[in-house]
Amino acid sequence: MPIWYGGDYNPEQWPRAVWDEDASLMRTAGVNLATVGVFSWSRLEPRDGEFDFEWLDVVLEKLHAAGVRADLATATASPPPWLTLKHPEILPVTASGVRLSTGSRQQYCPSSPLYRRYATRLVTALAERYGSHPALQMWHVNNEYGCHVSRCYCDVSAEAFRGWLRDKYGTVEGLNHAWGTAFWSQHYSSFDEVFPPRDAPTFKNPAQLLDFDRFGSHELLECFRAEAAVLRQVTPDIPLTTNFMGFFKPANYWEWAKELDFVSDDSYPDPADETAYLHSAMTRDLMRSLAGDKPWVLMEQATSAVNWRPQNAAKRPGQMRAWSYQAIAREARGIMYFQWRQSIAGAEQFHSGMLPHSGTDTRVWREVVEFGAELTALSGVLPSTVAAPPVEAAIVLDWESWWALEQPARPTRISYQGQLSAWYRAFTQAGLRVRFVHPGADLSGFRVVVAPTLFLATEASLDNLAGYARDGGTLIVTFQTGIVDENLRVRSGGYLGPLQRTLGLWIEEFTPLAGHPAALAGTVTSSSVTWSEVVRPAGATVESEFTDGPAAGGPAITSNGTAWYVAADLAADGKAALVETILGRLGLDLPRPAPGVERITSQADTYVINHNPLPYVVELDGTDLLTGKPARGLELPQYGVAIVRA
Repeated sequence: MPIWYGGDYNPEQWPRAVWDEDASLMRTAGVNLATVGVFSWSRLEPRDGEFDFEWLDVVLEKLHAAGVRADLATATASPPPWLTLKHPEILPVTASGVRLSTGSRQQYCPSSPLYRRYATRLVTALAERYGSHPALQMWHVNNEYGCHVSRCYCDVSAEAFRGWLRDKYGTVEGLNHAWGTAFWSQHYSSFDEVFPPRDAPTFKNPAQLLDFDRFGSHELLECFRAEAAVLRQVTPDIPLTTNFMGFFKPANYWEWAKELDFVSDDSYPDPADETAYLHSAMTRDLMRSLAGDKPWVLMEQATSAVNWRPQNAAKRPGQMRAWSYQAIAREARGIMYFQWRQSIAGAEQFHSGMLPHSGTDTRVWREVVEFGAELTALSGVLPSTVAAPPVEAAIVLDWESWWALEQPARPTRISYQGQLSAWYRAFTQAGLRVRFVHPGADLSGFRVVVAPTLFLATEASLDNLAGYARDGGTLIVTFQTGIVDENLRVRSGGYLGPLQRTLGLWIEEFTPLAGHPAALAGTVTSSSVTWSEVVRPAGATVESEFTDGPAAGGPAITSNGTAWYVAADLAADGKAALVETILGRLGLDLPRPAPGVERITSQADTYVINHNPLPYVVELDGTDLLTGKPARGLELPQYGVAIVRA
């Protein structure tokens, strides 16, 4: 299959005289796919029910003539001013009761039936007109769902929330039981008394907050489903996607990924952050995990600087290419950008583009052209299917646990994404290839599985983890796991639930650390940053103990056969040491990448990417697909890349 290459194309921002130049320059750059019309609703439907497709007809014909396929957007991400003037009730409302206005984008309530009706009318018109167009490659539904308005608290949302709760609980007594409304006199006598968790005097009901997060992700997904249903009915053979945003908390992407023909992602790591490549790599592995056994597309990235940070650093020479190869190494078969031509007006005029303000005599343009030629050459060489490497680690990721863990009134403030990132780094630095998994997923193919701070866990999920360890899998469970069930009720039989027996211990008391790390010594000697707790072994072997702090003398790390428990928020060196210890006991001697160097095995090839300022010399036998030279001894400068085929 070809590697798709291109970006968001917004011809409506430019006079028609520019369009021919765009088509010509796209050929020069090796562009073969353009995302068209993402924010063009007001141009496509300038007045209620009056459609203007003539300009889009011209654009698509020019793209087709230039050999560029279209990722045609449904344009529903930004309702036009006439619609919000006619129906101000579709505008979203914040938790504090402020109705947001026009003049930006994504100004709609996800639960609004009016918004969905107008959106699907536009989608129907687009599908009927362009469903058989020779340039159409795929549909791009909406854009970055929930990026700016992930939750709406208006009266329409309130009524939709009540309906969702009726479907979930059946009776108001079922809701009262699940939410624990006996506390603080919150008992409801009818669903009509229930509202979204709007601003309140103090802490809100935790189960209500969780259900509203579930509802919010569901309502956004219902918007997608409404548009997708139209497209699948009118154009059943055209694949469709919508762009994810990496580790985006408001949308449960495990549920979303099931609805897509292929996964796509928007990714904007900070070029000024020397460690950003690690988070970028982690995000690529998340997309690979969500995509399953199908290729995915990096739908948006920046060629250089963005425009929303306090200081918007430009990407350094080669950085854009290196970060793109991170995605290709993890089975991406599309490398796209926002946007094709850098805007001269509007809120994103200083967001870099493939074609910069300064034109073609620029470093960015030269890199775009050179990379396009490289991808064209690779298209016939890289495998078109996805196959998992033989040795992998899995990190359990659950959106509902994320929502629950980061609510107010918890034992301590913990960043769920921070915990995931720390374990990801420990695994990858040990040479393990990482996948993210749902807690209910089949774990049998993994050598090591870690469940970091899985605060909310169903009984079935905990049984699944226990079964994995019982069958000989190496399981790492960390603090604040299995504390509450799916209704946020603390487990009456003790924290960890069925994992108590698997781990051979029980937890007596939480003793969070108040700004003073606690040391630990033993099999792993390190420190705990934010957490300690009083653990009582019940068959487990104590591997390391706290040597100071409120839990001094008690277990910090235990093992029980192949099941490990970590009662500490281990510093980076501690996580690395624990992973090395476990790999040693498993007899796994994996090649460790040099610091700042990625080495990613992908089917027949090994990708080597140097993020360091100093050159790195490749130590693998084979041929570099990018240069045709022998790989061993090849010197990679900073951001240099080699693809080694044995």
